[in-house]
Amino acid sequence: MDARPQLIDALSALRDRVAAVRLPLPLPGAARARQTRAELLAQLDDYLVPRLKQPEAPMLVVVGGSTGAGKSTLVNSLVGRRVSEAGVLRPTTRTPVLVCHPDDHHWFAGMRVLPQLTRVLPQDEAEGAEDGGRDADKRNSLRIETAATLPPGLALLDAPDIDSLVVENRLLAAELICAADVWVMVTTASRYADAVAWHLLRTAKEYDATLVTVLDRVPHQVITDVSRQYAALLTKAGLGEVPRFTIPELPESAGAGRGLLPTTAVAPLFAWLAHRAQDPAARQQTLGRTAVGVIDSLSRRMPELAAAVAAQYAAAVRLTGAVEEAYDKERERVRVQLRSGAVLAGDARTRWRGYPRDSSAGELLDSLVGSLSALLQCAVAAADERVQEAWRREPAARAVVVQGRLDLETAERIGIAVRRWRRELEELAEEEVRRLDRSAAPDPEAVAALVAAALLGGRRARGAGERLAERIGAQGALKLRDKGGELMATYIDGVLHSERDRRLAPLDALEVTPEPQAELIAALSVLQKER
Repeated sequence: MDARPQLIDALSALRDRVAAVRLPLPLPGAARARQTRAELLAQLDDYLVPRLKQPEAPMLVVVGGSTGAGKSTLVNSLVGRRVSEAGVLRPTTRTPVLVCHPDDHHWFAGMRVLPQLTRVLPQDEAEGAEDGGRDADKRNSLRIETAATLPPGLALLDAPDIDSLVVENRLLAAELICAADVWVMVTTASRYADAVAWHLLRTAKEYDATLVTVLDRVPHQVITDVSRQYAALLTKAGLGEVPRFTIPELPESAGAGRGLLPTTAVAPLFAWLAHRAQDPAARQQTLGRTAVGVIDSLSRRMPELAAAVAAQYAAAVRLTGAVEEAYDKERERVRVQLRSGAVLAGDARTRWRGYPRDSSAGELLDSLVGSLSALLQCAVAAADERVQEAWRREPAARAVVVQGRLDLETAERIGIAVRRWRRELEELAEEEVRRLDRSAAPDPEAVAALVAAALLGGRRARGAGERLAERIGAQGALKLRDKGGELMATYIDGVLHSERDRRLAPLDALEVTPEPQAELIAALSVLQKER
């Protein structure tokens, strides 16, 4: 347990990398990866780093198990008085209770372990009961009790049910178990084969943690058969060497009276725990096994977490690529339509045919701007449809809100951008007209209308360029068309890029990046070198 500072630094750095992991996309395996992340943080924050920094701290024994297994009654009986609520109502244990020798109180009154839980002393809880304390507050609390009947160096923690109907209780139970030097798994004669209990046992084996099992409430007439069957299951699971303690079914098991089992019923377990806490060699072996087991398990669990991070980034890249591809295709389609004169259709075409006899330059510009806006709105809508089709095949897309149809705000943004292009085009036309050395200069609005018709009309407005050259000269017409074309391309690209970025904004907000994967592997490599 004499850890070098470099090892603790490496673990702290690894902890920071794990905390930085984000797994927001609902991919297959993401839920398990989030649970792995939470367990890693709990073990690093609540157990491994505090234990290596202060190996002399009391041995923390967490008593866990399924609903009605008798955990609270067992803790009360080991202490010799009622410190944790036991009864027939389920779930009974809501506020976790930690009990230690009075000399060890300072180790747990502070935030050395389980810093996310508010400490509650017995007098605090009494005051809270008078005020009608809320369950939510209780679940975020850790009640600290002291008992001189426990040997110094030993602390017991009564955790909520691992299969509680209350989700917060289940999560808290798993978190508390991760803070344990010794795991005590309590089950009963009727539930020793339950899947939830065996998941906890296999997890302890996976971490090579110091584990104890208690088979509680076993009827006298079947105690031999049930104990033998339970031992066989443990052996089959590779847990045959785990210490087993059997407690017969007693009137006190149901929480009657003071809720305490006879001393003789819990004496073997009490002696085993006291020996591990007080004998230096046994303590070293117990604490060292759990600490080393957790550190060794990181070599397997961290790459799994890194792989989940990589899967998240790969999914984000696919989602981003689908959006970019959709908008790239629509941008190219818009360019083709502009060359073919698609904008010069409907009212715009009518206005062009009637210009200048039946339509003014302003009316022609209005119709061309409206037609260009409609073309861009159709392009955005088509791109969004492509995105939705591609994203339907991606489970990760469920975490991102996709715009289903073109809304009024989008149409307004596009209209504003096109009208800005028109104003700048008119400013270019005014500037070009001012350069002309003529007494009768053409109307700038008419020049702007001809430039717009030439740029947007394609083959349908071939005469627009000739009319423009007649008014401002061939060189001026060519220069104005080039500037106006560059300006139009800039605005069209700006519109499509802006709408593309808006579609990507919810995904970008999730901040799914590749860096955490590399940082996890790098931090693990440093830890293994120090290890």
